[in-house]
Amino acid sequence: QVRLVESGGGLVRAGGSLRLSCAASGSIFKLLPMGWYRQAPGEQRDVLAQITERGSTNYADSVNGRFTISRDNAKNTVYLQMNSLKPEDTGVYYCNSPVGGSGTRFAWGRGTQVTVSS
Repeated sequence: QVRLVESGGGLVRAGGSLRLSCAASGSIFKLLPMGWYRQAPGEQRDVLAQITERGSTNYADSVNGRFTISRDNAKNTVYLQMNSLKPEDTGVYYCNSPVGGSGTRFAWGRGTQVTVSS
C-alpha cells in the first residue's frame, strides 16, 4: 500500500505563497496520476489540481492561475505551488491519486494545514 505524507503548510497572510510537498512511498508513483485536495472547515474534501503521469495538468476554477501542480517522479513527490493566497484557501491539504470520476486510490494521509489570514 502506498503511504502519502504531506508537508509545507503553515500560516500566511493573504497574497502570500506556500509550496506544499507530498511524498509517496513505492515505485508505482510514477505510473499514476496525482492530485491535491483541500478540505475547508465544515466542508467536504474537493480536488484542486491534478497531474497525469506524463505531466498534463488541470485545475479547479477557484485556483486556476494561482496554483501550480508539478511532480518529480525520481523523488516520488508531487508539489503544489500556491501563490496569491486568499483566506478562502484555508483548509487541510491532501494529496492522492484520482481514479474514476471522483474516487481516490489510496488511504488518505494526515494532510497539511494551510491558514491564510486576511
